[in-house]
Amino acid sequence: MSVTGGSTFKPVTDRPWPALFALCVGFFMILVDMTIVAVAQPQIKAALDASVTGIVWVTSAYLLTYAVPLLITGRLGDKIGPKKVYQAGLVVFTVASLWCGLSGSIGELIAARGLQGLGAALITPQTMALITRIFPPERRGAAMGVWGTVAGVATAVGPLLGGILTDSFGWEWIFFVNLPIGVVGLFLAQILVPTVETHEHKFDWVGVALSAVGLTAVVFGIQEGESYDWAAWIWALVLGGVVLLGLFVLWQARMRGEPLVPLSLFRNRNFTLSNVGIATMGFAVSGSMIPIMFYLQLVGGMSPTRSALVMVPMAVLTGVFAPLVGRVLDRVHPSTIVASGLLGYAVAMWWLGFIMDPATPVWLLLLPTVLMGVSSAGIWAPLAATATRDLPWHQAGAGAGVYNTTRVVGSVIGASAIGALMTSRLAANLPGIDFDDSQSRTVGQLPEVVRHGFADSMGQAIYLGAVLLFIGFVSALFLKRPSHQGG
Repeated sequence: MSVTGGSTFKPVTDRPWPALFALCVGFFMILVDMTIVAVAQPQIKAALDASVTGIVWVTSAYLLTYAVPLLITGRLGDKIGPKKVYQAGLVVFTVASLWCGLSGSIGELIAARGLQGLGAALITPQTMALITRIFPPERRGAAMGVWGTVAGVATAVGPLLGGILTDSFGWEWIFFVNLPIGVVGLFLAQILVPTVETHEHKFDWVGVALSAVGLTAVVFGIQEGESYDWAAWIWALVLGGVVLLGLFVLWQARMRGEPLVPLSLFRNRNFTLSNVGIATMGFAVSGSMIPIMFYLQLVGGMSPTRSALVMVPMAVLTGVFAPLVGRVLDRVHPSTIVASGLLGYAVAMWWLGFIMDPATPVWLLLLPTVLMGVSSAGIWAPLAATATRDLPWHQAGAGAGVYNTTRVVGSVIGASAIGALMTSRLAANLPGIDFDDSQSRTVGQLPEVVRHGFADSMGQAIYLGAVLLFIGFVSALFLKRPSHQGG
């Protein structure tokens, strides 16, 4: 690193803000792709004759191949240079986006989304690691605030952009739009992002294998459980995945080399609690977009663009309030902001699930999204800043990698769990109706006789996200004032 002994900061560029802008282009693109697909799911389901579970896999495949390599791609950036790895990730992501748009079957689309996830995994750790290299400590909070704001706004903008593209040009264009952005991102990175010192690293391939197989087994078991009537082998698969993840933690604690997850990071209370908070946020946001969009389009009869417009208040208010929160973040106790944000988002999700009904007017649906937008501003940037603020220099890169991994692992488990609950509630509320078959080739409002049961199923599914966010809220109450915080 450019810092030796953790005592002095040596700037690697005199243009840190333009460099951050260049990094945010790629980061924004990959985060938009976590939610942009949600609004086009009914159209993709019809065009590719997919099952509900298959559609959930379009999201989960991306998140899974995003989550698993994150811990190793952070080290890869340290070894061969974060700028090179960032640019390689942009190339992989852009090529995969082209493949997604050209896919002719649901299996092919899932495979292409998996490749997209790998590109995203190469990009993400480099953004946070480079922030710690190009900004001095006294300006890093503001930089992390920008980074966190990009995360929040991108997650909210994805559905709107997806709706407009799907209605105007077709679902394929939610992927084709990445091609020019990827090219521009590569150009900006080449001219604006500095090359920084590298370090030799050994890679913990045993840890990679344990975490990859364990997480994949858990996600597959949760997501496919309803399809196989929760057979004994499904439960065995989930349990086996949990055991492998437990062995992963044990291996990290005992290995003498360079663990993927230095468990000493978790001695820092704020780092640990921030990871809990961002995991619950990732769980709720990624998982809830699937039932929300199905409800708005198949029950409400909305077009992709109209359904996405329902989420506009959230995007706008996040963008408006996030900079304001960033200005006071260094002077206010983090639990005040973060706990309020997580509680507000939990209430908003419960509220939205409660009012999901065929007769609910659109203006009433907008009210929870307003609360979501205000709450998001107190979550993304403040949590990112709080997580890494007190970590020693030599652990900043590892901390950023673990934090990002936690967020994406929360997202992939959330998409799987809420998707599975959605399928389960459909089977319970509308027995005998096969949505995988009878509705697979049609897009539009469901017959009136099934709308109420379908709406109830979607609303009940997002309650799970609200429950997880409440756990995040409780954890945020125990955050402490960072030692480097003024005031």
